[in-house]
Amino acid sequence: MSDKIFKQAPPVLKTARLTLRPISLNDLEAMFHYTSSKNVARYVTWDPHKSLEETKMFVELVLNGYTQGNHLLWGIEYEQKLIGTIDFVSFNDQHKCAEIGYVLSEDYWNQGITTEAVKKLIDYGFNELKIVRIQARCFEDNIGSQKVMEKSGMLFEGTLRKSMFVKGYHRNVKLYAITDDDYVKS
Repeated sequence: MSDKIFKQAPPVLKTARLTLRPISLNDLEAMFHYTSSKNVARYVTWDPHKSLEETKMFVELVLNGYTQGNHLLWGIEYEQKLIGTIDFVSFNDQHKCAEIGYVLSEDYWNQGITTEAVKKLIDYGFNELKIVRIQARCFEDNIGSQKVMEKSGMLFEGTLRKSMFVKGYHRNVKLYAITDDDYVKS
C-alpha cells in the first residue's frame, strides 16, 4: 500500500448477514480451519497451512499492519464465526485504484456470502475511500470467483496469460474491474 489509510485497524462494516471486522488472535482456530484446506488453497497463492503456528504468524503480520496503519484486511464473520477474509490487497492513493482479494471457508461456498462481502467493500471503497477503480483477479480455473466478481458488478477485462508463477508453474489470471462510473449503489 502506498499510504497509511487508517490510524489503526480498519472499521467494522456490516451487511444483512455479515460483519466485516478486524481479525484478532482469537480467530486462530477458525482461520486455521479454512487455511488448512487443500480445496481452499487450490485457488490462492499460498499453500495450505500445516499448523496453527503458521496461521498465528499470518495473523500477527496482519495485526502489525493494523498498527502501522497500512493493512486493509477484514475478517468475514457469519453467525458470530470467522469464515474468511477480504481485503484491499493493494491500494494506490495517487491513482485512487485498489485491488480486492478474498478467501472463504469451503463450508460456506455457493451461499452468496463472498458476493455480499465484495459488494460491501466496493461500496466502502467508492463512497468512503473515494477510489475510482477497484479490480480483482483470479486463476483462470476459479469459476466460483469469476461468478463473485460478475455478480458484484465487475466487468471482465481480459486474461493475463502466464502472469503469475504459483506453486511451480505459470498461471493464467482473469482480471475484472469496476470503476466509479460503472458503480450503482445497490
